[in-house]
Amino acid sequence: MSLKIQKTDDEWKALLAAKGAEPMAYKVTRHEGTERAFTGKYAENDGDGVYHCICCDKPLFDATAKYDSGTGWPSFFAPLSADAVATKTDRSFFSTRTEVHCPDCGAHMGHVFEDGPRPTGLRYCMNSASLDFKPR
Repeated sequence: MSLKIQKTDDEWKALLAAKGAEPMAYKVTRHEGTERAFTGKYAENDGDGVYHCICCDKPLFDATAKYDSGTGWPSFFAPLSADAVATKTDRSFFSTRTEVHCPDCGAHMGHVFEDGPRPTGLRYCMNSASLDFKPR
């Protein structure tokens, strides 16, 4: 994947620290970590606005697509637009899943599953640490 925004690990760490991102943000976004369920600051956020990539500020998900999946992570039935997120196959942990990444900087966001609500039937299960919520 050719990325529009590329930085060294030290540059990502400095950028996230300057933004006041939570400590888990670097591990999640740059090393495909996962925060524990029900610990993220946006799991129960019901504000009106847009969720952006914490690393590069790309708009990813509109709050109108957010729903309570009961999983403990912020869940959305669709991204903001067809090109708002990128995906790739993840074959770790003895299963096959689809990872969700920021298409501009490559930040790992979470995974998408085919058990979501209508109209898409998809559940974009995101890590709060990878997101930055901006109210309308």
